[in-house]
Parts: sequence; C-alpha cells; structure tokens
Amino acid sequence: MLGLRIFVGPSTRHTHPGGTAVPHHLSKVRLKPLAGLLTAAFLAAALTSCSSLHGVTSPRSARDGAPEDKKVAAGAVDCRKAKCVALTFDGGPSAPTPKLLDILKKEKQHATFFLQGKGHVDTYPETVRRMAADGNEIANHTWSHAVLTDIKPAQVREELSRVQDPIEKLTGKKPTLMRPPQGRTDDDVSKIMREMGLAQILWSVTAKDYETTDTALITKRVLDQTKRDGIILLHDRYKGTIPAVPGIIAELRKRGYTIVTVSELIAPSKPEPGKVYRP
Repeated sequence: MLGLRIFVGPSTRHTHPGGTAVPHHLSKVRLKPLAGLLTAAFLAAALTSCSSLHGVTSPRSARDGAPEDKKVAAGAVDCRKAKCVALTFDGGPSAPTPKLLDILKKEKQHATFFLQGKGHVDTYPETVRRMAADGNEIANHTWSHAVLTDIKPAQVREELSRVQDPIEKLTGKKPTLMRPPQGRTDDDVSKIMREMGLAQILWSVTAKDYETTDTALITKRVLDQTKRDGIILLHDRYKGTIPAVPGIIAELRKRGYTIVTVSELIAPSKPEPGKVYRP
C-alpha cells in the first residue's frame, strides 16, 4: 500500500488525564514519501474503506450477525428488541468513584468502567473490587494512558498487561474489553489486542467533561448526542460528571432507552479480540 497507514478513531475530542484536549478525526492518515504517487481517488477510496482495513464494526452489526435463534444470557437485556445505549466511564477509579457506584446501585444500573492502572487501580483497589461486586463490567484503559500508536509493540503489551493482571487478581476475572487512549488504534495495535484477547471499544457520545465542571452542560451534551446503540463516554474523576449521572439516567429512561454495559449492547455476539467496535 506504498506506506499508507490509517488510524481509526471517533470524530470527537478526548484528552490525556491532566493534559489538554486533542482533536480527532474519523481517520488520520500518515503517508511516507512514496505515497505521493497515490491519486486523490485512490486515497479517498482508502479512507472510505478504513473500516474493512481495520476490522471496525458497530455493536449493532456485530449483534445482528448472530444467529436469530441465539439467546442472550438469562436475565440480560436483549438489545435486538430494546432501545439500548451503553454507559461507560474512563480513567478511574478515583476518589469520587464510590459516590458514582452509590448512584448506580440506587438506580439499579450497571456501567462499563475502563480502568487506568497508574494512580488509579493501584491506588484504589477496594473500589475496583466493589465495581465488580456491584455487577459492573471492568475493562482496560492502559497503565499510563499512553497513545498506543506512538509506542513500540513491547510497550503496548506492557501498558495492557500491567492493568490486566491486577484487575484479574482483584476481581477474579480478566478483562476482555479495552479502550485505546484518545481512541487511537491501527493494524499493529489491533494485532496485539487480538493476541491479548481484548476487543477495542470506541464511543459515539462524549460530554467533553474534561473541559467543564458544568453539570447541566455535561447532561445536555450527552442527551443531545445519544442515539440507539450508542456508547456514552464519561469520566468518573471530574468534578461535574458524577452529579450529572442521575439526571442523565432519568432522562434517557424517559426517552425509552435501556442503559446497558458494552457486552450487553453487543450480545448475543461476544466481543471479538482485536476488533474495533464503534457505533
């Protein structure tokens, strides 16, 4: 492909914890010198086909690909029939996380938590245990929030394994989902995720709660963007986010949504290691 390399990420902005917001585009292309020989038409075609090049699928497509007679787990929501949206939180656990867990428990609601290792899992192990005990889904968000497309394969493996192992020790279950920092992944990262048994989960809704403490604004941004089969990205570490959660849950239910975990959104299919799931 003459050096063509396409990065897949959601058309949103995300940030490194403690850093500045980074703009993302649906596809980011880096070209080596020979790529100048590519015609504009070929380049456009390459961008259009990025999903197939990188094994990108939507939760709905994955779910609908399951046999019609395949059932979801007993007691689980069947998102083939229900109007579902997945609620996810990145970058924790942190000091405020137990308050969020209290809210979720009161609302009889579960979420998917993408946990960061350094300063989080290693600092709040009891919170990780409680997340799992309460029935939430635990996933991997790397050790230090390194951008995986910018580091060597051995470093990618270390970023993930340093979180996988302690989560498994704390909860008795090894994560099968991960979220690449800034939503940035490529074929090399996907290959490693496949080897490590991790599906890559992106998102369709972001409140940009890393840049505001305005609870009303966070709520509005989530509600304005939410559509069926979407994945909501929030953070359980920022001041304005947790107070917004009760209102978000209440309004989504009022609009007919069933709030689920990522795995429930994909069921009865199972998340496929290495694959990128993007609504």
